[in-house]
Amino acid sequence: MDNQRLFAWALFGLMALMTWQAWQDDYGPKPAATQSPAAAAPAQPNAQPGDDLPIIGDVPGVEATTVTDETAPSATEQQQFVRVVTDVLELEINPEGGDIVSARLPKYPVAKDRPDEPITLLDYATNDFAVFRSGLTTRDKTREPNHRATFTAAATDYELGPGEQTLVVPLQWTSGDGLTVTKQFTFTRGQYRVDLDMQVSNQTGSAWDAAPYARIVHMTEAADRSMFDVESYSFKGPVVYDGEKYEKHSIGDLQDRSIEIDAVQGGWVAAIEHHFLSAIIPPADASNRYQIGLSGSTFVAGTVGAPVTVAAGQETSLPITLFVGPKLQDQLEQISPRLPLTVDYGILTLLSDPLFWLLSTVFGFVGNWGWSIIIVTILIKLVFYKLTEKSGRSIAKMRRLQPRLKAIQERYKDDRQKLSQAMMDLYKREKVNPAAGCLPILIQMPFFLAFYWVLLESVEMRQAPFLLWIQDLSSRDPFFILPLLMGAAMLAQQQLNPAPTDPVQAKVMKVLPIVFTAFFAFFPAGLVLYWFTNTLLGVAQQWQINRVVEAEERSAKD
Repeated sequence: MDNQRLFAWALFGLMALMTWQAWQDDYGPKPAATQSPAAAAPAQPNAQPGDDLPIIGDVPGVEATTVTDETAPSATEQQQFVRVVTDVLELEINPEGGDIVSARLPKYPVAKDRPDEPITLLDYATNDFAVFRSGLTTRDKTREPNHRATFTAAATDYELGPGEQTLVVPLQWTSGDGLTVTKQFTFTRGQYRVDLDMQVSNQTGSAWDAAPYARIVHMTEAADRSMFDVESYSFKGPVVYDGEKYEKHSIGDLQDRSIEIDAVQGGWVAAIEHHFLSAIIPPADASNRYQIGLSGSTFVAGTVGAPVTVAAGQETSLPITLFVGPKLQDQLEQISPRLPLTVDYGILTLLSDPLFWLLSTVFGFVGNWGWSIIIVTILIKLVFYKLTEKSGRSIAKMRRLQPRLKAIQERYKDDRQKLSQAMMDLYKREKVNPAAGCLPILIQMPFFLAFYWVLLESVEMRQAPFLLWIQDLSSRDPFFILPLLMGAAMLAQQQLNPAPTDPVQAKVMKVLPIVFTAFFAFFPAGLVLYWFTNTLLGVAQQWQINRVVEAEERSAKD
């Protein structure tokens, strides 16, 4: 098996893997799930998706209650939003509930040619609804600072000033009889995490029970898959980590049911899409109930903490971490060791993680992701050089035998049995195993595919410039120069490899570089750069091996 045939199978295998993953997401077996009482409650007219209150029936004496009567914010209410600006985030907080209803990422434009249009991850607009909700739910519905309660802020605009490392935004709710809850949002320079601390002060004459909760309410998007748009195969939807395992739940999973996981410690819940996520991360030592459900075209993913009792005259603090931003693995790791699982490398995560570490380490020295891709591709080639040398020597010897193989084919063209026997006798005399090159190359294939997913899924590569005309490694080459260079490299590699003995296969191999060029013309430039570099290195390696084998054969004859 020669390298071009291997790369063909690698491409077809990759397409099959992407198709299989897409099919699993859309139509695969659904995990066992339970229907929660909240999901079973009928939605009321004009109700906002995910507006029902959490059920805390495990609090002694508290009856399960679900209310769904709030509509979307009115134009008047929207003018009263609290605006928060940091160096990496632009947020809006609705005083009605103290919810984050808008989040934009100024450092991440939607496209390279639209630098003034930032990615929007949260939005209260009805056609693209996505918000963070949070609050406290309790037995006394007249004194409940939930996501419908009215909070007040000292200002309507907060901005992280030059030289400041943190920005604190407090919103306060009071019952009027001594019970006060302050939602304190803390933002840190350069960080996409938001530390939410719900501070309770009970100056009433009796104890007060409450359970903290937080939710991501997000409209769904219909799957629109295209083999020329590799990004469309990235999973979009809710995911959960229960402290032991990580699971993705497609919208198909959630039809007419909800996922509920009790007594989780060290877990989190998130809504992910290609390169970005919104996540809720409770304290690692706190016990939480995780819920994911579907309400029409909107999914709700959230946590409900264990109830706490605040004695009369006492105060308590209920912290939770939110994240809204790009899947920057160093920041995700700082929040929770398993949060980087949201970078969806799929079944090749065990290989992709160290490859990403290597790629980012090289980037730390060279400062350019394009050169980092080239250098890491060279390093991978060096690691497997001795392994692929065996394959290369087999290819070189097979190439030297081509004239004799053609003569045998001509002699026994009407007798396939004698043809096969004559070819086997020739291989035996010349000590050539035509299949000797297969195993070393097959061993490398998972590493190549893992590197492919690293380049596809890592947000660090998004809109990253390389040089000259390549100013966005995550988009296709605007002039198709890289795909054409890759096709030329494949043609050169084809000249160094033996032609297949089967005429039909030989014709297929001749058009393979054209097929690959057409495929890769629409792939992100970073992926084409990787494949071009790998092919070019393969050409150089095979050329050198061919020279060595020819020299050895000449020495043997002398």
